[in-house]
Amino acid sequence: MKILITGGTGLIGRRLTLLLQKKGHQVVYLSRKKENIKDVIVYKWDISAGYIEPEALENIDYIVHLAGAGIADKRWTEERKQEIIDSRIQPIVLLKKYLQEKNNSIKGFISASGISCYGTDTGEARLDEHSLFGDDFLAYCCKLWEEETRNFTPARRTASIRTGVVLSREGGALPKMMLPVKWGVGSSFGDGRQWMSWIHIDDICQLYLQCIEDENITGPFNAVAPAPIRNAAFVATAAKVLKRPFWAPAVPAFVLKLLLGEMSAVLLGGNYIINKRMAEELSFNYQYPELETALQDLLK
Repeated sequence: MKILITGGTGLIGRRLTLLLQKKGHQVVYLSRKKENIKDVIVYKWDISAGYIEPEALENIDYIVHLAGAGIADKRWTEERKQEIIDSRIQPIVLLKKYLQEKNNSIKGFISASGISCYGTDTGEARLDEHSLFGDDFLAYCCKLWEEETRNFTPARRTASIRTGVVLSREGGALPKMMLPVKWGVGSSFGDGRQWMSWIHIDDICQLYLQCIEDENITGPFNAVAPAPIRNAAFVATAAKVLKRPFWAPAVPAFVLKLLLGEMSAVLLGGNYIINKRMAEELSFNYQYPELETALQDLLK
């Protein structure tokens, strides 16, 4: 099949591209600039100008939408919040418009979302795909994101991948979290009791692959490993794998709030997310169901 990926040069996009190509699928990207990427044709788009290079959508079977401004890249001003929302929603609107104008249909539209749809901090609640959306900024962003995905009428089916904390050696949260651990001053955030619902990069990419290849898959999926872990236990496990001490005091919550403002909720909040649909409907076979095994693979 021919699969178009937005945000293909990001963490998930790069790994997913390799898995798709290994299965014999053709992958093309939409990007803000032309790039030379081995075995991938990169087409240009300009979302603010409402432009997509005409050849980009020819003979496409699936679209995987991964594009979006980084949640933790900048302090959350009101302007930045709108940018985070627009960077996820506007690409969907533009793709839908182009396909409708050409009267084209595709087999499926698979979009990223986030477990923050339930709220940035949901305490001890156990949440699955049937739980209600939260009422903070990130939950609102995900709600709009998933509504646009469901309403992507040029696709015969749609799915939303509610992404947990993706663990990868190539980027994302893990390398940043591991720096103090490697220096021997590993520490949790706040009281360290907040839940982390995580997933290995290979497992989330296998989920995307399964969503593409199985024509019966629709709707939202919580993309998390079976065993959430508290923040302090996560750092302690990483210290064990790296054979480093874990003794430093936690970073106080007020310090993070002073440094990061509202965005500190991403580090201080937590979610215990259950992968109910992956387990019950897909019988998903995790390569890395346990954190220690995942970290041993990624930190070796």
